[in-house]
Amino acid sequence: MSQSDATPPADTPRILVVDDEKFIRDIIADFLAMEGYVVRTAEDGAAAADELRRARFDLIISDLKMPRMGGLELLHEVSKAHPDTMTIIMTGFGTVETAIDAMKRGAYDYILKPFKVEEVIHIVQRGLEKQRLAAENLRLREALSLYKVSEAIAASLSLDEVIATLSYCAIHEVHADVAATWLDDGSGGYFERKVDRGPGVESDVFVGRFDPVLLAKRLSGGEPLVEHGARAAELLIERPDKPVSSVAVVPLRTRGRLLGWLSVMSLTEGKRFLEGQRKLLSIVVSRAAAAIDNARLYEDLQATFQQTIESLARTIDKMDRYTAGHSERVANYASKLARWLGLAEPKVELVRQAALMHDIGKIGCVMNLNKPGKLTQDEYEIFKRHPAYGREILDPIKFLEPVIPGVHLHHERWDGRGYPLGLRANEIPLIARIISVADTYDAMTSDRAYRRALPHEVTVNEITRCSGSQFDPDVCGSFTERIDTWLEEQRDLGGKVPE
Repeated sequence: MSQSDATPPADTPRILVVDDEKFIRDIIADFLAMEGYVVRTAEDGAAAADELRRARFDLIISDLKMPRMGGLELLHEVSKAHPDTMTIIMTGFGTVETAIDAMKRGAYDYILKPFKVEEVIHIVQRGLEKQRLAAENLRLREALSLYKVSEAIAASLSLDEVIATLSYCAIHEVHADVAATWLDDGSGGYFERKVDRGPGVESDVFVGRFDPVLLAKRLSGGEPLVEHGARAAELLIERPDKPVSSVAVVPLRTRGRLLGWLSVMSLTEGKRFLEGQRKLLSIVVSRAAAAIDNARLYEDLQATFQQTIESLARTIDKMDRYTAGHSERVANYASKLARWLGLAEPKVELVRQAALMHDIGKIGCVMNLNKPGKLTQDEYEIFKRHPAYGREILDPIKFLEPVIPGVHLHHERWDGRGYPLGLRANEIPLIARIISVADTYDAMTSDRAYRRALPHEVTVNEITRCSGSQFDPDVCGSFTERIDTWLEEQRDLGGKVPE
């Protein structure tokens, strides 16, 4: 072996010259060293493979015909294990076609023997410049991707969206075959929240399962983990159907706590995760850790919100045995109606929440609203205040603000003769128009102290009759068109529905 002895800068291109003729490889090595490159030599492909296992090279110049391992076999090995390394083939005039075939297999160029040293240097310079530009373009694309991913993560309060963005980055930017996000379960353990496959991994291929206890221990210091081959497979308690080539695991840490990790796996032979890919994942995961922490806090807030709403709804229904379950049923009808009208799921949920609390203002009506017989005029005037009372009760609770229009205005009428504001037609928020129909249907099909429940058919006919006067015709139409089919489905499932 020959080599240049000076200690070069770390970013100096490294070149491996492979030829079974010592004279040729030494001449090329000496001239390239004078150009400032770091040069190593090997007498054949097998020796070159040993060199590649010991160190990284930017470019290989290899003879075509050599003992033990020739240039084409070496090219195959390089393309599998070192796809970023550029290869130039040297050949005589009689094997030009073979050299061209080598280029089809991934070689950058070929050099004809006998050669001029100047031509060799020119080809090397041109190849390294192409490699530099490709690397710079890759860095720019990675930087742009990183920016987009970071922006998407920072903008989301949805845990599912943050994790989906992590998986997208791992599959499409790092080109992993498998990406899995693990999160802590709140009791000292970790569970696999989401696993995604790359485009080359079929759905019926088992992709293995990591050992969460081992990974939590290995990641406790906060440093990412990268392993290849057999050492990578040791991190799994269930091996995938395909051999593991490489694994990278990056911890999700925030406020000194391990929230979980993102693991990526290569099941492609010879494809290993490089340092640049690990760094890219580390940057993205560091952004995601804080977002996941925030998303979990937001989920806790939403859970508290739901519990508050359900508690308030139960409070209303406890006021009178005749109203037990009314709020929940109205919420069920209203959310179905909202879907039939084509509302997006977040809007449907808002309708459901408002419907659950639509009668919260009755807490302020200190009277028996379900007494036998009709209410007196004075009692009716008190009753009519419950939408305004509902608004007043909810108004100080800022996170309940979106449901207030449904609570406050569900007794408005399409013809403007409703209360408390006398709004008409589209002046009435859609959420209130939906709840109005659902509330009326349940009130009429439920027992009250002053009357028995009305049959479903009678109730639907009455709602239809009041379309365009009491109710929004479109909302009313969607309800009456779909309610029969839906009730039949509920009966088939064993549900209790109006007859």
